[in-house]
Parts: sequence; C-alpha cells; structure tokens
Amino acid sequence: MFCPGGYFIDSMRADRTILHCDLNGFYASVEALEHPEIGSKPMAVTGNVNNRHGVILAKNEAAKRIGITTGEPTARALAKCPNLILLDPHHEKYSRYSALANEIYAGFTDRVEPFGIDESWLDVSASKRLFGDGRAIADKLRKTIREKLKLTISVGVSFNKVFAKLASDYKKPDATTVFGRAEYDSIIRKLPVKDLLFAGPSTADTLAGMGISTIGQLADANDEAVFKALGKAGLTLLSYARGTDDSPVAYCGYEEPAKSIGNSTTFRRDLVGESDVGLGLKMVSEKVARRLKEKSLKCRCVQLTVKGVDFSVLTRRTLLKTPSNSMRELEDSAMRLFKKSWPKGGPVRMLGISASALLPANTPFQAELFDRPALEISARKDRAECAFFDVRKKFGRDCIKFASLIDADLL
Repeated sequence: MFCPGGYFIDSMRADRTILHCDLNGFYASVEALEHPEIGSKPMAVTGNVNNRHGVILAKNEAAKRIGITTGEPTARALAKCPNLILLDPHHEKYSRYSALANEIYAGFTDRVEPFGIDESWLDVSASKRLFGDGRAIADKLRKTIREKLKLTISVGVSFNKVFAKLASDYKKPDATTVFGRAEYDSIIRKLPVKDLLFAGPSTADTLAGMGISTIGQLADANDEAVFKALGKAGLTLLSYARGTDDSPVAYCGYEEPAKSIGNSTTFRRDLVGESDVGLGLKMVSEKVARRLKEKSLKCRCVQLTVKGVDFSVLTRRTLLKTPSNSMRELEDSAMRLFKKSWPKGGPVRMLGISASALLPANTPFQAELFDRPALEISARKDRAECAFFDVRKKFGRDCIKFASLIDADLL
C-alpha cells in the first residue's frame, strides 16, 4: 500500500500479532486489594509528602473521573478533592504482582518484553493456532488476570509494538482494542501526535511549530524537515507514525545491556553549601556505584543533574581519566562539576548522578607510565568498597554506615 509522503506499507507480508498489556491504575489497584473499604471512593497512591516526594503516583478510576492526574502535586490533587484518600506506595508489592502478571503472559508465548513495571509487549504470532487470533488471546489474558490476580488490564492488538501500545491506551480500563491495517486510515492517522510512543511534550511542541498535530500529518511530513527539527529521534518517530517500525519483542528473561546507570534523590530539605551537597552526592553515588559493581561494569562518563528550589535544572558531564565504578570517584567527579557550574550558595532540591559509556569491569585499559602507585591505591580502595557493599548485602543497609551520614537529615 503506497501512502501519502512516499512511504510504503507492505500489505503482502504476513503481519505479526503483537499485544501490549497495561495493568490499569496499577499501584492504586494493588493497594485497593488490601483496602476493600475504599470501594468506589476516590483514592491515590502518593509519594512521601514529608520528604517532598509529594506527587500522585497512581489513582483509581473514581479519582480519575474528578480530574486527578498522575504526576501532579499532592497538594493540588487535594485542592480538587479534599476527601481524596491517600495511601503510601509499597514497591516490593508492585514488583511481585508485576512478576505474577508476566508469568501469566509467558503461558501464552515465550516472547514477553516488560516495558516498565505495569506494561508488557507480547508477540503471539506463533500462538494463534493454540489460543485463537489476537483479540481472542487478549480477551483470555484479561479474564485470566482478573480471575487470578483480581486486577484488570487493557490490551492493544496490532501488527507492531508502537501501534499495539497506541491501541491499549485508546480504551481503558479492562478493554481489548484492535488496531489492524484497516484502522490506520480510519483511526490511527487522526490521533494526536502526542499519543505516539516517545513523543513527549517538548517534541509535540516542536512538531506543532511545524504545523504537525496528528499522527497522519507526521507520517506525511518531509523526512529532511523532521530530521532537521528533531535529529535521529525524528526519523524514529516518522517510522512509528508510518507503521513501518518492525522492532522485535524480546524473549522472556532477556535483559538489554544497560547504556547508563543512574540515580537521583529529592531531599527532605534544601541543601545549602558545599558540605550539604557533598553529603547528598555521597548518598547518590553510593547507589550508582553499587549497581555498577553488581553488574560488573565500569563507566567512562559521569553526568551530574542538579535541580534548584525554583525547579530549574542543570546538567553537566565529564569524562574520567580511566574507567571506574568507584563510589568515591563518582562523588568527586560530580562535586567538581557542581563547584564549576552551580551558582555559589544556590540551594539545591535534587541531585542526580548517571554513569554512561559503560564497559565490562575487567576491560583492559592503557595506563600512563607513572600512574602505577595511584592505580595500586585505587585498587585497594576498590576492594574496601566491595567489602562495604558485601557486608550491607548480607546484613542489611543499616549494619554499616559512613560516619558523615549517621546524623544527616536529608532523607
């Protein structure tokens, strides 16, 4: 099928059958299982207000109907609905239910690719002889999840991952939506471009400046103009809009190699001065270093993200002299970036550290001729860090602490 804009959708090729399963109001739905007294009252799961993590993480359908939105400040949500029931999050519980849902999906296909904690893609192309067509499998999955987990899912069915997700978002909750090729012209092309996977607010604003507001208008757009405005990401969005993306669904258990490992923390109070910031960076770098060591990785690049009390954000990065997964080196590199880039005395609300340009920890590297003494000291410090993390893993986080963090009131 030849389409406006000069692209071609091969209607002769056998289509895959891809499902996108989305657990509806996941956090709120899991919490509701243990709070049946809530019933149809508006309820939301929120971060810790005292620790300034007070945003809505999830809401039930009753809260959604009165305008409560995910990501909005809790104070604003309470202004809309003073009787809104607020519950604390329990992430271990959500992880357990997520794993149970993926186990159910794996009973229908060996291609299950999680997308976050509450969404998964399934390629059921090879399962249709056993379980029926895409819609039939989607309906079976909804029934099974409802009966076994007491939760609901919305399922999108299409010939690629992008349109399957678009379909699952189209109708909620507890619904099956099929976006086949017949729906491309009648529905998909008319949808807002912001509904497309990875088309965030900034991207949508850029496209709006080009006169592009629907998926169809993006599909018909000039490739060169979109590339000029959005770079390589624009070409990816073009393939999404045109239905030509054919990225595979990963097999169960496959984990894509990490491109970066990071962590960020919003603190209980504003950080004022380099001493406060140093403590904050120590907390964050500890988490990043632990994850690097767990995955046997080192990094060549360290990125610092700083958010001020006015919510302004600064991002800076630096290259390391040698690959590292050292907590101390991550902390020191981030502090150098902070001193160089952040206004003197400016209070800080959030700090983040991200390690990128990753490589296996045992990768050889070329050292400078006179670096041997420093490298030997670094190796001893690294062994001490590994022992620190091993002790914590065996006996818990509170069994050993940095003296500087014992009385810290940042979290």
